[in-house]
Amino acid sequence: MIILTAHQPVYLPWLGLFHKIALSDTYVFFDDVQYVPKDWMNRNKIKTKDGEIWLTVPVLRKGHRELKISEIKINNSTNWQKKHLHSISINYKKTKYFDEYYPFFEEVYTKKWDRLTEITEYMLKWFLKKLEIDVNFLKASELKFEGKKSDLVLDMCKKLNATTYIFGEMGKDYADTKKFGDLKIKTVFQEYKHPKYPQINGDFISNLSIVDLLFNHGPESFKILMENNMTKQELED
Repeated sequence: MIILTAHQPVYLPWLGLFHKIALSDTYVFFDDVQYVPKDWMNRNKIKTKDGEIWLTVPVLRKGHRELKISEIKINNSTNWQKKHLHSISINYKKTKYFDEYYPFFEEVYTKKWDRLTEITEYMLKWFLKKLEIDVNFLKASELKFEGKKSDLVLDMCKKLNATTYIFGEMGKDYADTKKFGDLKIKTVFQEYKHPKYPQINGDFISNLSIVDLLFNHGPESFKILMENNMTKQELED
């Protein structure tokens, strides 16, 4: 049995992505899809004492409609790294696990990143390590998948010998489940139930970046993000 899932690169991902990856044996970092502006590919939210704010990686937009996300370059004409590091520092310095994780962000934001996928891949692998999610990590740009939408996913499943594929909730809008069934590939549609956990800075806010959970709860983060959600063992049974 090989459980497969995939997702386009996203910056500072939310909890639901890590749940989906935790259910899988193999994760495909879909870095050859078209870039979508004003999406989650280059931005996400953290919590402040005044509510949630966006942290956005500026990108060079010229011709972006014809570019794959792996081709999107970061606009380094502004010191966005300094801004992001400051925002994380000032809003999470009073959390229990700030001292443990902050050095990683200092390291990330003092490097120069040329392409958006470089920083998103680097940070995602670190988040997976801290959450102790062990998965076979592949990059779509290094593989040769063919087709569009449902057929693309089906081709990926065939080439990677998947027996189960985990779609996000939106997968119901385009997945041709009959084609998967004909090939004896099980389809699962994630329905993530977001946990409520203690945060600093007032009332609880959901759907934030994974950094919020990590700084507040450290080693307990994986257990918290899996609360009341399907586990891999349940999927395999």
